[in-house]
Amino acid sequence: MATLGARLAAFWNHEAGPKTIHFWAPTFKWGLVIAGLSDLRKPPERVSTAQNTALALTGVVWSRYATQIKPVNYNLLAVNIFVAATGGYQLYRKFSATSNAEPEKSAETA
Repeated sequence: MATLGARLAAFWNHEAGPKTIHFWAPTFKWGLVIAGLSDLRKPPERVSTAQNTALALTGVVWSRYATQIKPVNYNLLAVNIFVAATGGYQLYRKFSATSNAEPEKSAETA
């Protein structure tokens, strides 16, 4: 069983560890997930379809990329799964609100 010091040294010296951009880029990308989660407070009508489509699609593409590079970057994989999920959920909210609002409008005009 490795000691805590040995584990920290292994993490520090890893090819995707904190001494590389491969660690810091995905770490800061968590800000996109936080922003997407804070948008849950917005009414669905104010959620940007284009922005969340881009987030969902890039999250899927970069999740795949994170599994193909050497070494596999699990931080990049995790953040992109959450980016895709957040963008997808926002799109779901937007289209659910839009589809629920349309029958009400047509009933009012009838």
